[in-house]
Amino acid sequence: MNQEMSGVEDQKQQDQMKRVNGVHHNEDKIDYVFKVVVIGDSAVGKTQVLSRFAKNEFCFDSKSTIGVEFQTRTVSIQSKVIKAQIWDTAGQERYRAVTSAYYRGALGAMLVYDITKRQTFDHVARWVEELRAHADSSIVIMLIGNKADLVDSRAVPTEDAVEFAERQGLFFSETSALSGHNVESAFLKLLEEIFDMVSRKTLLVANGNYLKETNNGLLKGLKIDVISAPDFEVSEMKKLSSCSC
Repeated sequence: MNQEMSGVEDQKQQDQMKRVNGVHHNEDKIDYVFKVVVIGDSAVGKTQVLSRFAKNEFCFDSKSTIGVEFQTRTVSIQSKVIKAQIWDTAGQERYRAVTSAYYRGALGAMLVYDITKRQTFDHVARWVEELRAHADSSIVIMLIGNKADLVDSRAVPTEDAVEFAERQGLFFSETSALSGHNVESAFLKLLEEIFDMVSRKTLLVANGNYLKETNNGLLKGLKIDVISAPDFEVSEMKKLSSCSC
């Protein structure tokens, strides 16, 4: 009996995770898989923020991430079904060499700091530098000031973060993994910006190929250099031979 009830609850949870924005997604009809990394100093709440978005959960006895873990969630953006594959990286210095290897192929990043610990915000610039050194130059970055519910312990003024984000060309939001405040909207904003970036690149590539075909057919003898958009790492589910998630 307990096993049957457990099976029912598991199925309910799976069905709930597949329903986003009122749409039930067929896992076989995913249009894109977007890889996102969550980075930042240790103990800023990266795992909790991700758990809140992916499973709407908060664990009070959460332990520091060792190495890299990942979770997924499927959402709808402009009638396309997007599977977000979100990698939760360890913030400790001894894991930096390992975690930086996971930046490759990432289309977006959540850079998290703790609003109650100034040092975690002071390290943000180094995280941005590391990210841009190892990831694609077009990666979309969302700066997150977590633990916004601890207003009485704030050590990082919102204005400081806004100024830094504007200077670095980042998106910015303050969240509370505990209450869930702004977590959903921050992740969805990041995924929407990734989708827009991918769509622009797809259009550029398509236009470039069209111009090449036109030039070959109608403008023989005239050399026209067309600069194609950089290759971008978006996995279309129908092109994937296997998936471990």
